[in-house]
Amino acid sequence: MSNKNLTTQQLHNINRASIFKGTLLLTLAGLITRIIGFFYKIFLSNAMGAELLGIYQLIFPVYGICFTIYATGIQTAISRLVAFELAKRNDKNVYRILKLGLLISVSLAMILSVIVHQGSGIIAERFLLEPRSAASVRIMAYVFPFCAVTSCINGYYYGLKRAGVPASTQLLEQIVRVLVVYLIATMTGQGDLSVTCEHAVIGIVLGEICSCIYNTLSLFTTKSPKQLILLGPDPRSKVDPVRFIVKKILSLSVPLTTNRLLINVLHSIETVLIPTMLRRSGLSISEALSTYGILNGMSMPFIMFPTALINGLAVLLLPTVSEAQALNNGRLIGKTTAVSIKYSLIIGIVSTGVFVIFGNDLGSAVFHSEEAGSYLRILAWLCPLIYLTTTLGSIINGLGKAHITLINSTAGTLSKILLIIVLIPKMGIRGTLIAMLLGQLIITVLDAFAVGKNISFEFEASNSLVKPSLIVVLFGFLLKESYEFIKKMTQINEVILILTFCFIYCVICMGFLIFTKAISKKDFR
Repeated sequence: MSNKNLTTQQLHNINRASIFKGTLLLTLAGLITRIIGFFYKIFLSNAMGAELLGIYQLIFPVYGICFTIYATGIQTAISRLVAFELAKRNDKNVYRILKLGLLISVSLAMILSVIVHQGSGIIAERFLLEPRSAASVRIMAYVFPFCAVTSCINGYYYGLKRAGVPASTQLLEQIVRVLVVYLIATMTGQGDLSVTCEHAVIGIVLGEICSCIYNTLSLFTTKSPKQLILLGPDPRSKVDPVRFIVKKILSLSVPLTTNRLLINVLHSIETVLIPTMLRRSGLSISEALSTYGILNGMSMPFIMFPTALINGLAVLLLPTVSEAQALNNGRLIGKTTAVSIKYSLIIGIVSTGVFVIFGNDLGSAVFHSEEAGSYLRILAWLCPLIYLTTTLGSIINGLGKAHITLINSTAGTLSKILLIIVLIPKMGIRGTLIAMLLGQLIITVLDAFAVGKNISFEFEASNSLVKPSLIVVLFGFLLKESYEFIKKMTQINEVILILTFCFIYCVICMGFLIFTKAISKKDFR
């Protein structure tokens, strides 16, 4: 074997190892973060109540729109460009991409901080339609520059396929946020744990500041990528001028930012419309906000909990597909796509089983809300759709076709908004749940069609759909009966018992998926 073939094989081995290790790190960090966040949501729901929780949830559309403008597209551009330059062994351009991306992102974030801070009253009254959210919006504005720094540095590490720093950053931010809010609640509650919306937002700000400091310090201890250590920089590589790099960053980030901004604006309209339409269905302002708080603050955290398993894979898919595209390696793109889709579906199907079977008990035991459990059972069918869409969208963006995700997401979200306007006044919260399911289904189908059209890959229906579904149904029935029996016969804390059974159910399902070879080592070779 020639030296060239040897180094190429070594490079592929390093890439596979980096993807696996990075996905594992992000998944573990995501799981721990979700667990912390999950119990944090329980704490908030008890300390704030459903109505205040609903008001707190209203500020996130503003946060999402601003983050999209100053961070989302630039982070993705940095990740993709760093991966592309690394594939060409051009280390000098890698560092310049990060510096210029930071300059652009932080500048935009500071401008938006001033605008949102000064206009918080108008935003609360005319956009969120809830004047009580003004103070929270004003506090939130301080976090933008820190988020910009963190997102750019994370994009840089994703491009290097080094997930350790982003993973630990994610954990640090969540831990600081929870501790800050708990300490504030303890000091101000005078014996009772009392949390306001403003306290919760202060926790977000301080958490992001700490993670920003940690991320910045990590740059000084980062070693050279293994690819460069093994092969060395390409002597033929050249340093691109600042103007050229800025142009590349903007050419990638502006379309993606525009896409995401449109989607975020539509999602924000959707978020504000739900409480408004609930009032038209006959609910009072307090009842509408409480219902919205239960839906978004209690039921949805359960649905989004398993995304920790998907997000770790999704954030590394984009640079991996981009690098494979730069090397014209269609086989790697097809293999990566097939495995990613398979495991997204498996996780989604198992999650649906958990929430359909144990949904009512989870809502009653954890949040003391039968409504939360009822919503959870209906929303359970979103799991395969949301998880698969996350993966498909990352693959499409990795191919440089962000305009496709824009079209698909816009179609699905507009459909959802239309259904919300039509169904909620007639059906109440049930209309919301139907709209969410149908809108997400449209997006998933369109994304799947786009991936199938642009990438050649093998889809294993038996291992991806048939075996997981049969295993989930069979053991779901058995575990549910066992749970009801033990619940009646013992005095074990209900929350501990239901969460234990959910965990056992997932372990049994995964064990039989391995036994039936639906999950196989060959997927990672």
